[in-house]
Amino acid sequence: MVGNKERKSAEASSLKVNANIFAAFFRIGLLGFGGGPSAIPLFHIEAVKKYKWMTDDEFGDTLALANTMPGPIATKMAGYIGYRINGVIGCLVALFASVMPTVLMMILLLGILQKYKGVEWVNSMSQAVVPVVGVMLAVLTWDFLKKSGQSLGWLRAIILTVLAVILMEVLSIHPAFLIVALLIFVFIPSKKGGEAP
Repeated sequence: MVGNKERKSAEASSLKVNANIFAAFFRIGLLGFGGGPSAIPLFHIEAVKKYKWMTDDEFGDTLALANTMPGPIATKMAGYIGYRINGVIGCLVALFASVMPTVLMMILLLGILQKYKGVEWVNSMSQAVVPVVGVMLAVLTWDFLKKSGQSLGWLRAIILTVLAVILMEVLSIHPAFLIVALLIFVFIPSKKGGEAP
């Protein structure tokens, strides 16, 4: 009898966890206008601030590694965070919840756009969202810069930021190469102590 109660309690707990995963990633899929990068602040709000599934540092590490791998950032983040929370089932729930709103909205919106493509409000609908996405990305960027300043020191953080901007924006080097280069640099033993710097 006790085992039966414990099993039911565990099932209810797992169901609640999966419901939270679904709700979080459904919101991200529904509100993440502009593609994967614009959804990153939404991932941060849900995973770090609302549900506290991971810390800011863990989120930053996850985001950095996800950027080095092929494929859409939103599905990689959803899959990993869902897996981290509730294993394979959590991964599948997160992926389904994050993709489903996009698929349904694409079907609906493409139908509307085809029908009303000459109407002015339809043409300017997506442009109204751009400033909000810009603010969310700016806030997240500032948060990451502050954390870098606190952990590396402000001079190093600013130098690395300027260097990253030059390499990515001026020389068009993919961010994955920069992240891999930094990881290699960190794990190369120093000549003095034989350990990573």
